[in-house]
Parts: sequence; C-alpha cells; structure tokens
Amino acid sequence: MKLIHTADWHLGQSFHGQERHTEHRAFLNWLLDTLEERQADALLVAGDIFDVVNPSLRAQELLFHFIVSAHERLPTLDIVLIAGNHDSGNRIELPAPLMRRLRTHALGRVSWLDDGTLDAERLLVPLTDSSGETRAWCLALPFLRPAEVTGASLANDDHGPDDSLNDYVAGITRVHRQLIAAAEARRQTGQALVAMSHAHLHGAAVSEASERPIVIGGEESISAALFPDSIAYVALGHLHRAQQVGEARIRYSGSPLPLDFSEVAYPHQVVEVVLDDETLAATEALPVPRPVAMHRVGPAPLEQVLAELEALEDAPALSRDRWPWLEVRVELDSPTPDLRARVEAALEGRALRLLRLERRLPRAGDDDQKTRADLEALGPRRLFERTWEKRWGQPPEEDVLADFDRLRQDVLDADGTSDDNILAEPSPTEEARP
Repeated sequence: MKLIHTADWHLGQSFHGQERHTEHRAFLNWLLDTLEERQADALLVAGDIFDVVNPSLRAQELLFHFIVSAHERLPTLDIVLIAGNHDSGNRIELPAPLMRRLRTHALGRVSWLDDGTLDAERLLVPLTDSSGETRAWCLALPFLRPAEVTGASLANDDHGPDDSLNDYVAGITRVHRQLIAAAEARRQTGQALVAMSHAHLHGAAVSEASERPIVIGGEESISAALFPDSIAYVALGHLHRAQQVGEARIRYSGSPLPLDFSEVAYPHQVVEVVLDDETLAATEALPVPRPVAMHRVGPAPLEQVLAELEALEDAPALSRDRWPWLEVRVELDSPTPDLRARVEAALEGRALRLLRLERRLPRAGDDDQKTRADLEALGPRRLFERTWEKRWGQPPEEDVLADFDRLRQDVLDADGTSDDNILAEPSPTEEARP
C-alpha cells in the first residue's frame, strides 16, 4: 500500500502582506500529478491546512477544488485531514459529511464518551487499496488544545497517579495511548497502523522564526517513545523542517513551501510511504518544485549588498505573480536615511519583489545589546513570569501560569496571529513594504 504524507500547507498565508495563492495553487497541482503518477492509495495531511483559523474564501476554494479534483482523477484515493494549531477544528469538520462522499475524512477535534473515555472510533480511519480492501488504519489525531485534554474528561483514565489531570502534556500522552490501544484492538492480521499527529516531539528541530509555539514554547513537546513498534509509520505535522525523529518510521514531512525567509534552505518535500502488510517497507522524499524563488541577501555592508543584488538572476519574462520574493539585510555603521532609495534604485526594472528591508545598526553598548537580546529570546510566558515576580515579589504559581497559557492560546486562536505580533511593536530596524 502506498501513502503520501504532507503537512503544513498554510493555505491563505499572507507573506509580509502579499498573497501566495499562485504558489499554493502550483503546489496543489503538482501534488495532484504526483498522486496520479505514483498511484497513491491514500493522502495524509497532518494539520495546519490553513494559515489562520478564519481563512479567506480563496484559501478554502483551493482546498475544496483540490479534493474534488483528486477524487475525479483517483476515485479510490482516501484523503485524511487533521486540524493543526493554526486551524479551527470546527471549521475543518464543518463540511465533513460532504467530503466523506469524496472519500475524504476531516478530523478537527477529539470528543469524549459518557464514561469519560476517548471516542476513539471516530478517529480511526480505514485506508483501502485499489480493490477496496482495508489494508491499514489511520489514527487521525488533530491538534490537542488544553481544554480538550485536561480536567474531568480524563478522570477515568488509568495511566497512573503520577500524571496530573491538569497537566497538558500528560493529557496529550493519555489521548495518544488511548487511541493507539483502540487501534491495536481494532485492526486485523495484515493491517498496518499509521498514526497522524500535529505535535512537537522531543529532539525535533524547529524553524528559526516562522513556527508559532503550540502552548508553552517547547515545554509541550512529547516523546517519540509514545509510538510503539506496532505503529508502522508516524506522519507528523507542525514543524516546518522535514526530518525524522529517532527512527525512519517517525517523520515530519515539513512544509511544502518556505513560510519564512529563514526556511529558504530547507528541503521542501512530501514523503512517499510504502507499507508491506503490517510493516513499513520504504519511504522516499519527493522534492516539491518551488514555483516562486525566494532570495535572502546579507547581512552585509551596503556596497556588498548592492553587488549581490546586481548579481541576482533576472527573468523579465515571468508574470508578476511569479517574481521572486526578496529579503535584504544591511549592516550599517551609522543611520543611512536614503537606504531604501538606494536599494530600490538597484532593483529598478528588475523582476524582483522586495518584501523586507532590515537595517542593522551598531548597538549603543553591551548592556543595551544584552537587554534587547534577552527580550527577543524570552517569549511571552517568561516575560509574564518576570513581570509577575517584579510586581508581587515572588514567581507565579502553577495555576496562574496555566491560566496565562490558556488566555494566550485563546488570543492566538481568535486572531490567527503569532506571539511576536502580540508582544512586539514594529521594530525600528525593519521596514516591510505593505
């Protein structure tokens, strides 16, 4: 049986104020061709389908057009989608009854039975081969928010007194264990188990700038040991860098497109997974063509930056929506009021789109540099802890921090924004073209 694993599409992303529909459409068209060429039996999309919880109509149209086209071209293809932390679970599930008629299963939230146990059956999706025989089960586990996995809903779980019911990571662990146990009980001989989760695993490499911390900036990560050997393959989403975590069977596919200039050098791909009965037979990374180039120039002195801009390849025949994105970082000895004018003059008549111009000026002193660096590295939770301790003379207790984490997640979910946008005013060192 052959699966294609992908994640973190972020349809509808606004890239420094610019739409990326052309790039997303090109990727989805390539994916359709790849599914047909490889004769895939199933497509797994491991969360962050959209970039914000309230995606634009155009972003939703891209998804639904893709699903219909995939069903037309591959009528026996199974598609399984889960919500990520950028998605609204309710929105992902809203068209589920219609999508099931196109062999597409959309899981946005977990639910609980009257006895307090996980409703695991709705999260177990049969994956069939071209003859219609069930060859595998997908354990489709959407992103888990604290309110879903802590409190009374888990009171009847029996995984030991060491796990606090109000602990988020313990709650995530319990849900995974319950779902895996249900899948192991459900499957028949010769059927593989494939887990799909949108989560942060211990030891996995995060992106430099573009990933939103799920809840507590890394403390929410879970162990890869949570997935026993009975799971043939673990299809992960959330981290944009394609990577395996410890074993070849546990993988992040990574995002198909760079979502930030810091991701330019990443290998952007989907993963082809071949199952042989209950076991993993092979995996292959399939590179995704980049429909729009992305360039980072600098950081370097101005004259060197101007020389690098001059050396950039120019393709005037490209339509404007295919012009490369450009970030320029300039190291200055002193303020240069005409910096933007000089950079734009160097780009005059070139088929390039300047999205970000960053000025890097010398710091006033070591103390000032340390203060700025500390603030950038703290993150919202640590900043809150410091502010609380300064005001009350003692660090906040765990229940206060838990309230803060939930409030911050509510803000992220409501705005579809990032911690940087919540906390930071526009930096005086950066200019971005609207």
